[in-house]
Amino acid sequence: MTPHNSAKLGEIAKTVLMPGDPLRSKYIAENYLDGAKLVNNIRGVQGYTGTYAGTPVSVMASGMGMPAMGIYSYELYKYYEVENILRIGTAGTFDPGLTVGSVILGATAYTNSNYGQRLRSEYAHTDASLPLLTLAESVAKERGIGAVTAKLFTTDVYYDDTDVKALFIKLGVSAVEMETYGLYLNALTAGRSALTICTISNSLLTGEEMDPALRETSLNDMITLALATAVRL
Repeated sequence: MTPHNSAKLGEIAKTVLMPGDPLRSKYIAENYLDGAKLVNNIRGVQGYTGTYAGTPVSVMASGMGMPAMGIYSYELYKYYEVENILRIGTAGTFDPGLTVGSVILGATAYTNSNYGQRLRSEYAHTDASLPLLTLAESVAKERGIGAVTAKLFTTDVYYDDTDVKALFIKLGVSAVEMETYGLYLNALTAGRSALTICTISNSLLTGEEMDPALRETSLNDMITLALATAVRL
């Protein structure tokens, strides 16, 4: 056990789905997993383990931002022998080719954070685990889910009044979120695997936004894609 996770070794599966929102973790456990058991609830960061299509899978919230994701993913890799983390969450887009509800696979994550610098990392960007990304692309195609492989920008600042559109265009970034760079860096450091699967929740071009209540319950393509990928690992 750790200060942030009360699960015992063996109670968390080798593959973990990580939404940011603890309520989404609960929703997935109750609606997708068989025999789901609550294994962690410290600080309300709910973690469950059950099975999906006969395969053990855990789902545990990460909270918001790289500091929270950094803590939970580090502990899962280092202390709970987790091999794969699939972040499932929401992102905003500057890409006119993406609409609210689109599913994206994060191939690369850039950041303006000093998260990597504090870990003495020289990486200006971090990448998804290629075998995991390739598998998710294949599963999406099999299931008819129109997932788009794209570059992400991971930021520490949610309310940003500066004009970052030019930077995103320069980097070829399609969406912005708050956790992936930290997750990918932790996976790289630990020698484990990670992939972000996001649903576009708002367009920074049109102002269109997904209803907050729907963010908890209507992201089913993303969730089923992550679970179907997990059982193939």
